Amino acid sequence: MKLGRRDALRIGAAAGATAAAGLTGCSVITRRLTKVGPPASVELPRLDVAPIARLLNRAAFGPQPGQAAEVAAIGVERWLDRQLNPTDEDSPVVALRLSSLEALQIHAAELEDLPQHEVLRQLQQAAILRAVYSRWQLRERMVDLWSNHFNIYARKGNGSYFKPVDDLRVIRTHALDTFPALLRASAHSPAMLMYLDNQVNRRKDAKGAGANENYARELMELHTLGVHGGYTQKDVQEVARCLTGWTVEDRYLHARGTFRFDPMLHDSGAKTVLGVRIAPTSDPAREVLYNGVRMAAGQVDGERVLDILATHPRTAKFVAHKVARYFLGDGAPAWEPRLAAIYTKTGGDIREMIRPLLLSEELRSGPPSSSRPFDFLVSALRVTNADTDANQPVQTHLAQMGQPLYQWPMPDGYPDKTAAWTGSLLARWNFALALMAAGVPGTTVDLPSLKVTDAANTANHELIELIHATKADRANPLLGRLDSLPRLAVNERAALLLAAPEFQWR
Repeated sequence: MKLGRRDALRIGAAAGATAAAGLTGCSVITRRLTKVGPPASVELPRLDVAPIARLLNRAAFGPQPGQAAEVAAIGVERWLDRQLNPTDEDSPVVALRLSSLEALQIHAAELEDLPQHEVLRQLQQAAILRAVYSRWQLRERMVDLWSNHFNIYARKGNGSYFKPVDDLRVIRTHALDTFPALLRASAHSPAMLMYLDNQVNRRKDAKGAGANENYARELMELHTLGVHGGYTQKDVQEVARCLTGWTVEDRYLHARGTFRFDPMLHDSGAKTVLGVRIAPTSDPAREVLYNGVRMAAGQVDGERVLDILATHPRTAKFVAHKVARYFLGDGAPAWEPRLAAIYTKTGGDIREMIRPLLLSEELRSGPPSSSRPFDFLVSALRVTNADTDANQPVQTHLAQMGQPLYQWPMPDGYPDKTAAWTGSLLARWNFALALMAAGVPGTTVDLPSLKVTDAANTANHELIELIHATKADRANPLLGRLDSLPRLAVNERAALLLAAPEFQWR
């Protein structure tokens, strides 16, 4: 079911009336084993939500039924500390749903037996399933942040085959680690090196052809210092020279598809990066010990660049800006210098940066933050306790909203400005209608068990009763604004709540 122009106007009018009122490929057996139980209630975000509801909309992908009460019972700080220190194990539901995805089990060198579009489909499926069902919601939030910060366009070349390992060993492994560790893992990622052409970055040959500057430029502009980070074109050239020979293993009888330093391609001359001199290397293949790790002497040039960038004050400021904006939106500026100071003091410890931010008054009561399509889709599935396989039909809806995962071609990642996503509203409404009308194959919602009402007078804003009977409907101030409209079915009213302006924010 899709919205036509007349339907869109009708839903839009109802949503506007709400705002004006002041309400701001699993098998059958696997699906049965992983089916989500019926919820007791449904929680919907509001512009004046209680602190717990706001926290769950920022530190998690929105609340599931009953989750706000669970957080209230153990306390916000205790819940947050658990989220900051996740175990490797997730719920059996997540593990079972992911178990059939070959792209997560096979190394990049063997993945070529699968079509690239199939690998990408499975990778997106895994991301959605984890975001919807993982008990470690804060880690999933940070995975979303860093996946965009270290964006890789999976459709470039063989990127689809390398992105699953990057997602696991770079983004997921270091999502709550230190930023320098995350940066270093990304710099050694075959997916990143190939996306930004560093596998062909080499010293000048007799014809004058040489260093490729793509990765060096984005490393400074997008990953560390920022576009106004004080570096020059000469710095870009020098960083590119330091990274010559950082490539991807493709030799026979070697671990193909892994990071490799090739000393034959390395520029061994002296370099100067941001005022720091890096001495020439007489033998780039000679083994040395650097930061406790044995490596070729020529590789040390690139490792030193990473250290220079990771500890630079501009990097602390830039990363602080990205983290603060991700969690606080337009309420971020006051927190940026505080986070930068924490970054510098702790060596870029991500946990230390985000804990005080998530407990701050600005997060509890600051202005709402816009949600990208991925936020909206996942939070809609969570709030309705949907049972989904996250397969192609769900991914198609996400693509129609403008955010197919791992498919932003530019290295800057999907935009976080509200204006960039205003064109996705009709597609969001279509998804809400399809979800509540059983129109998304592979995804079901137990509509009769859901309840929704106004949360304004409840102690913990634990979202309340649904559109279940006529009297309850009329008693609900949110739905009471619909009296002048034609009678809507229960699923249409539920879809309207998901399409309402309040649900587009977090």
